[in-house]
Amino acid sequence: MGKSDVGLKNYLEAIHSQYARGDSREESYYPNLKNLIDAIAVKLGKKNIHVTTLPKQTEAGNPDFKIWDGKQHHVGYIEAKKPETHNLNDVEESEQLGRYRYTFPNMILTNFFEFRLYRNGEIIKTVSIGRSFVSTKLKTAPPPENENLFLELMEIFLGFSTPKAYNAEQLAVELKKYQEPFAKISC
Repeated sequence: MGKSDVGLKNYLEAIHSQYARGDSREESYYPNLKNLIDAIAVKLGKKNIHVTTLPKQTEAGNPDFKIWDGKQHHVGYIEAKKPETHNLNDVEESEQLGRYRYTFPNMILTNFFEFRLYRNGEIIKTVSIGRSFVSTKLKTAPPPENENLFLELMEIFLGFSTPKAYNAEQLAVELKKYQEPFAKISC
């Protein structure tokens, strides 16, 4: 199995097959994406990655996936839209995604074909792994594209972990570590 061989062909065929049935809701595609994320996590040596589909509500709303590292540290969230959502620009500007981008320091927006990675509200990487219109308009599974770029995006996403939560005493100790080098500088 090469570096880029993470099962994109099978994933895209499964997405297309689900779409072709004509009776699928957005949630119908979730198992396919979860399986892909699980396979990528193993491929990247991140065996403790856990994917929760439709997690409990957060302070910002209900993102579709929560990814965590098995140690109670959140890795990030994923918000998915239907495969026939060909243009994610409108979604990106929506009130819902604005809340998510403001609240979650590491998140992905996807239509199951295009993946946009946001870090602290700003888009840092976009990768299309197949053309949604090939599935939705041409009625066939699209060929995989940009497998290595997609793997890089997922490596960045899965490599993130929210900072440890500190109580007041622990936070004071941590902040002091950053102040000490500046204490030696005279004005």
